Amino acid sequence: MTLTNAPLHDDMVGVPHGGKAYWLRTSDNVRIRVAVWEPQDTARGTVLMFPGRTEYIEKYGSLAGEFGKRGFATLIIDWRGQGLSDRLLDDERLGHIDNFSNYHKDIAAALRLAREIDLPHPFHMVGHSMGGGIGLRAVMEGLPVQSCAFTGPMWGIYMSPVIKPLGWALSHMAPLVGMGTMLPPTTRHEGYVTAQGFEGNALTTDPEMYRMMQDQMAAHPELGIGGPTLVWLRESLMECRSLQGRASPDI
Repeated sequence: MTLTNAPLHDDMVGVPHGGKAYWLRTSDNVRIRVAVWEPQDTARGTVLMFPGRTEYIEKYGSLAGEFGKRGFATLIIDWRGQGLSDRLLDDERLGHIDNFSNYHKDIAAALRLAREIDLPHPFHMVGHSMGGGIGLRAVMEGLPVQSCAFTGPMWGIYMSPVIKPLGWALSHMAPLVGMGTMLPPTTRHEGYVTAQGFEGNALTTDPEMYRMMQDQMAAHPELGIGGPTLVWLRESLMECRSLQGRASPDI
């Protein structure tokens, strides 16, 4: 593998120095960004960090720092369609995926990098939100990790009993009439932390964390995205249903 350096904004609040970012090509020729932090001393292993929808590598820089203090290397992925990885639509504000399984091509590319630069074993995985859904499927299908942990995992998408049938119907019907890249009702093009103040936010009760996210978006707005497309919603609903029908992995 020929490694090409990618930008890593370690001038942003919360992002430790010492990391390296790389451009990788997936099997379907999408360019993604992956970053790695390694501890200065002998490493106890590597944590594969799978972020959520709308998120980006730098948001988890402080986490990489914490893992580093504990002797772990950290690898973080910018999923296709977000962060600095290739956006999949002309309107780069939209979160989109044609098929949920395509995220696993990003994992495959990241694992090739991990082997190329000889990241320390054993591997562990942490999946947050959408990354928790992607990560669960990956573990079920043999991701080579010794352990896994999930925070707020997207193993279901909450909709009220009244709205849920509409969500399923709209996300399946809209693509058939050329409207699959429209936003679902109640979502918007603007990124959440940019549009929403701390009071009443649905992400965190920690004002310092929320301020960090807002400061990061103000410094590098190109990292953010807004709402998901109806195709993303369709694919995610179907993936959650599929995961719910399977037994938990033996790990």
